[in-house]
Amino acid sequence: MTDIDRIDHSVLYTTDMDATAGTYEALGFTLTPLSMHMGSDRPGGERKPMGAGNRCALFGSTYLELLGLFGDGSVDPWQIRPLIAQYEGLHGCSFGCADAEAVERRLRAADLSSSGVLPLQRDVDTPDGPATARFEAVHLDRALTPEGLIHVARHLTPELIHQSRYLDHANGATHLHSVLLVVDDTELAATVDRYARILDVRPLTEPPLTVLPLTVGRMEIVAVSDFEAVLPGEPVPALPYLAGQAVAVADLDAARKLVVGNGFTVRELPGGFFVGAAEARGGAVAFLAA
Repeated sequence: MTDIDRIDHSVLYTTDMDATAGTYEALGFTLTPLSMHMGSDRPGGERKPMGAGNRCALFGSTYLELLGLFGDGSVDPWQIRPLIAQYEGLHGCSFGCADAEAVERRLRAADLSSSGVLPLQRDVDTPDGPATARFEAVHLDRALTPEGLIHVARHLTPELIHQSRYLDHANGATHLHSVLLVVDDTELAATVDRYARILDVRPLTEPPLTVLPLTVGRMEIVAVSDFEAVLPGEPVPALPYLAGQAVAVADLDAARKLVVGNGFTVRELPGGFFVGAAEARGGAVAFLAA
């Protein structure tokens, strides 16, 4: 059994949190209040402001993260701003684990990470007042993940994140189903091999997709020549490209009615529909039957 059990969350980066949050609320997601990040760039290092804060759509074990970048850019410990200079949108994905130390040892031995286990925290509101949510993270070496910031996270205080008051969504979303990565045809085999080693799983072929399945959620990889067959009509601003994410919903017809009623253009997919990146703030959002 792999030591990574799920896609913990996707990360969409924005320099306009108000507009991005408004879009996702109109898509039917309940979002948490803004929470600012504190973190260290090395194990045991001092936690400092990271120039970023988030609002999240939570599902109980997975979530969507809208990560706002604040300030003049001088605080950017993970070098996110060069990524969003290409385009604002999906530039991150976090996989979940129960033992960050074990994951770190495996990834280090495979020459996939040299970050060590990094501390992260952010203050959150609870019904009993403010509290500090704490995490541990292992970052993949950035030279190996040109698509964005990829890391593995352990929640030390999951009860502070997945609060019951935030888990009901007007669109009926129940969990993060998948994240889609588009790569150059010549890089497909190497990228699939890299993610298979990161996640310690055997790839499956679901033409035109290659799928890395986890207990909850899955990573999907497609060659750019086949991308049109997966998300018809979507542009590719750069390669590699985290093109979109899919959520499972309890009632597909109700979700479609809400999304269309709020002014979004929807395009059909087998088993669901999607809203394109241009309307969803830089990353397509698919809605699939749970």
